[in-house]
Amino acid sequence: MTLGLVVITGASSGFGAACARLFAEDGHPLLLLARRTDRLAALGLPRAMQRAVDVTDRAAFAAAVAEAEAEYGPTDLIVNNAGVMLTGDPLAQDPAEWDRMIDVNIRGVLNGVHAVLPGMAERGRGTVINVSSIAGRKTFGSNAVYCATKFAVHAASEAIREQAAQHGVRVSVIAPGYAATELSSHITDPDTRAAYQAAEASLEGGLTADDVAQAIAYVYRQPQNVCIREIVLADTNQVA
Repeated sequence: MTLGLVVITGASSGFGAACARLFAEDGHPLLLLARRTDRLAALGLPRAMQRAVDVTDRAAFAAAVAEAEAEYGPTDLIVNNAGVMLTGDPLAQDPAEWDRMIDVNIRGVLNGVHAVLPGMAERGRGTVINVSSIAGRKTFGSNAVYCATKFAVHAASEAIREQAAQHGVRVSVIAPGYAATELSSHITDPDTRAAYQAAEASLEGGLTADDVAQAIAYVYRQPQNVCIREIVLADTNQVA
């Protein structure tokens, strides 16, 4: 049986890199998208097309998917993982950081959906997995806009799922809690970054990237007629 193409955004580190390794082990061809192509190359994975694509660039995203599909066949799974977390006090935060989160966390996900969903619907199969956060289910004081973007991922995913389901296509959301990734290094406000990293440290980093990748693989490996609509997961000791 020929395994379908898996597209992964934000594949150079964290959840994305862990997913890339996991799906490569399963034998899937991959399209790995990230800004840091040196890290993509360092993964050393077989049948892995690597492209430096900013997920906010809809045309570049679509072109990369088309190129990979010409090489490997249709996309069977996309993991919309790319995201930024620029948390900070909304009374003082630079609105440019709000714009960046909105662009990457919302528009980037929608661009990924747009690049693959019509083809999936035409074929009558496929899986879209959007990576959100527990911050897409509850609010945190210094995370106003980040929470807003992740709430948007949940809302858009559910609405898209309702439409995609009529064509045999699955749409799922993965919402992790604290995890040992580079995400907190994006935070520019030193106090907010220190508080977030202290919370991570209290959980010894929280989830691992492999924990989240395994959850994503679990969703995908279900029979096509089974759609796990959402998984919320966190370190057992995480209270928030």
